[in-house]
Formats: sequence, structure tokens, C-alpha cells
Amino acid sequence: MPISVSIVEDNNQLRGTLAKVISRAEGFKFVSDYASAEDALAGLPKVKPDVVLMDINLPGINGVECVRKLKTLLPQTQVMMLTVYEDTENIFNALAAGANGYMLKRTPTKELIEAIREMQRGGSPMTAHIARLVVQSFQKPSAPASADDGGLAELSAREQQVLDLLAQGLIYKEIAEKLNIAYETVHTYIRRIYEKLQVRTRTEAVAKFLQR
Repeated sequence: MPISVSIVEDNNQLRGTLAKVISRAEGFKFVSDYASAEDALAGLPKVKPDVVLMDINLPGINGVECVRKLKTLLPQTQVMMLTVYEDTENIFNALAAGANGYMLKRTPTKELIEAIREMQRGGSPMTAHIARLVVQSFQKPSAPASADDGGLAELSAREQQVLDLLAQGLIYKEIAEKLNIAYETVHTYIRRIYEKLQVRTRTEAVAKFLQR
């Protein structure tokens, strides 16, 4: 059976190019494309593709939020981020939201097709540069905390809730709605979490949480 692929990309020219690449690749079938996350969330459950190529910088709901919502609708569908962003924040947020792979838009066509095949075989394809950033985010040394668990034991129950939601890929506004607290309160909790864990970014905080 061919691998069915859908595309979520707001750039019309790139979306068309990707559709042609997928259509012409042996063993692949292009099934649908969308210019926004909202359209994708409405249309993808109807076509149930094997793979979705997802941009991050979409109008309205961004690609990371779209992945998290899509995974609840189509848990078996593999999602590959295909983006220009190569910073650890976006990478980690996308993976935490449920993305199965992370490739850059400048990836050569042949490598992209092979990456999709690899993902279908159970892998998590990333460009070498992206993979190195992910590894470095876990290896980055931090000052020792007072507790053996890196400071996690110092977090209050509410702070642990906030950190757990961060690890799930939720943005601050969604955390506020989920916990029924003010947006500014979320910022306060995040600041306290960073101080107690002795980290400076969301990526480092979530990395400590996942290593517990």
C-alpha cells in the first residue's frame, strides 16, 4: 500500500511543490493539502492520511498546537514538522506536542522522501543539525540544585502541574485556561519553576521534567 500524505503549509507555491514531489515519488500517494491549521483539523480526520507534513508558522493556530490537537483526533497518523525554524524551543515544543520527526524545508527532496519512509518504519527522522541540538539540550550542564532530582522536589503541586502542561506542549494561554488561573499567574509560576530548577528556558525545564 502506498504511503498517503497530507500537507499543512500556508505558502501556496511551496504547498504545490510538495504535493508534486509526493505525487511523483514511488510508493507515495498525495491525498490533501491545507493552508491553515483550522482547515487541517477539519479535513484530516476525513482522509486519515498515514503522514502529515506540518509547517510551524501558520496563520491562526500554529503548527505545534495543530499537532497536539491532531494527535487526539488521529493518534496513528505520523506527523513530520517541515519548517525553517531550527531553534531548540520550537524543536522541543513540536516533539513534546507529538511530532514524530523534524526536518527543515531546505532538505533535499530525496532526503525528505527517505525521511518519510523512515518515520513510517517507526523512526524519528531529523536533520543531523536538528538531532545535535536535541542531544545538546539534554546534555547542557546546569548548576546543581539542592535536591538530588535537580530541584523537582522543591516544586509545589501547582508548579508541577504547570510544568507537566508545559511538557505536553501547551502555550501559556492554554495553561491558564486549563488550570482556570490568570495568564499573569502562569508567568509567575514559570518564573518560580525556572528559579527552583536553575534553568533559563522552557526547553531546559521540560528536559529536567522528562528525565525525572
